Amino acid sequence: MQKRWYDLDPTVSLAVSLMKSADLDSQVKCAEYIISKAKNYGIKQAVLDTAITIIMRRWYDKDKRIQEAFDYFKSAPIDLQREIALELIAVLQVC
Repeated sequence: MQKRWYDLDPTVSLAVSLMKSADLDSQVKCAEYIISKAKNYGIKQAVLDTAITIIMRRWYDKDKRIQEAFDYFKSAPIDLQREIALELIAVLQVC
């Protein structure tokens, strides 16, 4: 079975899981953080998969800002994904 991109690293997987369980306001704040961090590192947004975008089958496709953040998150190198994930975990465990 093929894993989702964020399940390839346990730290990133935990961060995504916590974000998914958070309220919408917290999700949007996390999304803004991801976008800001990725742009600061010069990460380009991944090309959207139009079929998935149209169907919106992923939980993070329901909000445009969160979807954009995950496109950046997915495009980041694994070391930056882990760095972002650790910071998200720290914030989301308090919520």
